[in-house]
Amino acid sequence: MHKATDGEATLARWREEGDAVLARRGEVGVARPEQVAGLSGMQVFEAMLAGRLPAPPIGPTLDFVLVHVEPGFAVFQGRPGFAHYNPLGTVHGGWFATLLDSAVGCAVHSSLPAGKGYTTLELKVNIVRALTDKVPLVRAEGRVVHGGNQVATAEGRLVGPDGKLYAHASTTCLVFDARR
Repeated sequence: MHKATDGEATLARWREEGDAVLARRGEVGVARPEQVAGLSGMQVFEAMLAGRLPAPPIGPTLDFVLVHVEPGFAVFQGRPGFAHYNPLGTVHGGWFATLLDSAVGCAVHSSLPAGKGYTTLELKVNIVRALTDKVPLVRAEGRVVHGGNQVATAEGRLVGPDGKLYAHASTTCLVFDARR
């Protein structure tokens, strides 16, 4: 009898959580300004996860999805695939950066009150291990380090179901009054 390893159990849980999010997901697109007016960052993500706001098109394009968010913390799950390979036969660094930018940026966004927006000023990514499609899923977790009125910073980690670290990142974001 085969006993599931911690990594296998984590992978099964991740697949289940990802499938549940995808089952609730509504249309793919971009929310209209009137759909998000008056909503905090957290409320935007709650509506998105419930399928009341569209999911961004980059998710299906690069095969990743937001699976969890709470104030100051966001988790994206991605499936590294052959379509993401560079000429060396491994996942392109841009895919790592996109997942991590999403996680750290959304961690910042989730902490913002209604009427505030943000943009990334700087993103620093350290890739510490190559990634191929032999790893079925990875997760990018972003956490706010500092949430100020004008500047916010966050850190992120890209990990496999076995706990291996593939990359880590930090970001600095400019916080501003959203356009009306």
